[in-house]
Amino acid sequence: MSETIISEHNFLKIIEKFSKIDPILVLGDIGVDKYTFGNVERISPEAPVPVVEVTQEWKKLGLAANISNNLQELNITSAMCGVIGNDDHGKSLLAMLNDSNLKSDLVMELPDRLTTYKERIITSTQQVCRVDYESKKSLSVKEESALFSKIEDSSQNYRALIIEDYAKGVLSEGLTQKSIHLFREQKKLVTIDPARNIPPLFYKGATLLKPNFVEAVSMVKFFGLKESDPVKMAEILCDKLDLEKIIITLGAEGMAIFDTLDSDKKVRFIPTLAREVFDVSGAGDTVISVLTASLLAGATLMEAAWIGNCAAGVVVAKKGTATVSASELTSFYQKMVRQL
Repeated sequence: MSETIISEHNFLKIIEKFSKIDPILVLGDIGVDKYTFGNVERISPEAPVPVVEVTQEWKKLGLAANISNNLQELNITSAMCGVIGNDDHGKSLLAMLNDSNLKSDLVMELPDRLTTYKERIITSTQQVCRVDYESKKSLSVKEESALFSKIEDSSQNYRALIIEDYAKGVLSEGLTQKSIHLFREQKKLVTIDPARNIPPLFYKGATLLKPNFVEAVSMVKFFGLKESDPVKMAEILCDKLDLEKIIITLGAEGMAIFDTLDSDKKVRFIPTLAREVFDVSGAGDTVISVLTASLLAGATLMEAAWIGNCAAGVVVAKKGTATVSASELTSFYQKMVRQL
């Protein structure tokens, strides 16, 4: 049974506070998403593959950089902290950040590293293929120390920390744990969108963890437990990882939500709100952005989950890595209320 939806009064009150939120630091793997769109009219004579006749190309900020893009769309200031290579894709990413008026002071350039660059070749009906340029090499001790120094020196300027882990080698256990402890010691919010198959102890001590169902099952298994019940997984992970809050996204089944500060210690559920799904790429970035913003604006975890759910419903109906505006959130919410 899903919980009562957030009231329109509370929804609008929270959304209106977004523009007053102090800056947020975003830490994680960053990159560029390129989309090559075209039509398929024939099969190649060279091999049994479709020939895509390109009609349109565009680039978007990808991976954790999409979080800063989402926050900006909600009128929230943020800074991006991550690693790029000294290559054309890295220069392209910096130019995109600059064009979007997003801070790049905490982005570190490394001469021997590839900048993550993903090209999706798509038609109006399907994704034909994806081409990835990336490095998953771990940072050296010196590189990691230099990156953490950037975080440490600037942490006082930020109200919260969002960690977006895509398992590209930047977020070691040491860097992740030091960053969590730094912000938690300052009594600031730390929210994390974890990567699949990364040991869950990387994320210990965060305020909020947002795994999907498969990631949650893997995390519980790490502790020697075989469990797939979202209620039990939420309780186990909060206990083992010293989390204050957890949201397990369940795809078409919605979300499981657990806040250890609730007096009844009850895991709650809300249904998915997406009615049309065109593309799920980047949806997790949008959800963690909106969840964090909502909590900073004074929402309860349940209210934040409903707003994040609305945001997911908006972006999965768009083509490619997408963002959501406050007006789109409000419009989607009002339409959803009429349908429920």
